[in-house]
Amino acid sequence: MRIGKQDAPFTAICTSDAETIRVRGHDLCGEIIGKMDFTSYFWLLVTGAPPSSTQKFFADAVLAAIAEHGLVPSVVATRMTYAAAPEAFHGAVAAGLLGCGSVVLGSAEVAGRFLADVVASGDAEAAVRALRAEKKAIPGFGHPQHSDGDPRANLLLKLAADHSIEGPHIAALRAIGDCLPSVIGRSLPINVNGAIPAVMLDVGFPLAALKGISLLARTASLIAHLQEESERPIGFMLSGAAAAAISYDGL
Repeated sequence: MRIGKQDAPFTAICTSDAETIRVRGHDLCGEIIGKMDFTSYFWLLVTGAPPSSTQKFFADAVLAAIAEHGLVPSVVATRMTYAAAPEAFHGAVAAGLLGCGSVVLGSAEVAGRFLADVVASGDAEAAVRALRAEKKAIPGFGHPQHSDGDPRANLLLKLAADHSIEGPHIAALRAIGDCLPSVIGRSLPINVNGAIPAVMLDVGFPLAALKGISLLARTASLIAHLQEESERPIGFMLSGAAAAAISYDGL
């Protein structure tokens, strides 16, 4: 049974023969290994071209910004999975990544699509009002802990200004923030998942791959938490604390 498009049977990412391995048109052993840093290689893999120095700078910055933020849900899921199945390191990493969705971590992708829509329409206030009519949160704004401003977002946006890369997506982000008081009755701080897509889209990273930034960064953090879990386990403590915090109210 044929499903989906089947008229373009090609890939431009990798091929190999008995002597060489080519990735995005580059000889892996002759041009990449030992010569290209991992962030640049990631950019090359995703986009098909090496990053400029500015693109690499901001890719490095956002990867560092989103990698670690303590015992967030993805980390808790990973550590508790490892506690229950220490033989499944990869499964514990996967458990954390599977929870990266529209509310936590994957929200950078949601915010990026919202910003792209605002750029296309040119009307931030109408876009915000449409969200509010559906009782939806404003992607990229607000933070349960950093209520006075997410320091990561503030720094990324300052760096964007310092490097003169502010473009239509950062402008859309600021326009959304400016209209919040009149639409919802109060201002909200830009969070890191608003700053990341604004910056990355303005330096040329593809919208469809935005979630990959968060997934790649958080994978590094999950591996760190699993290493610590193997030496200083807290996974069962997290499980016990959850059980103690919740009261039964069923029949």
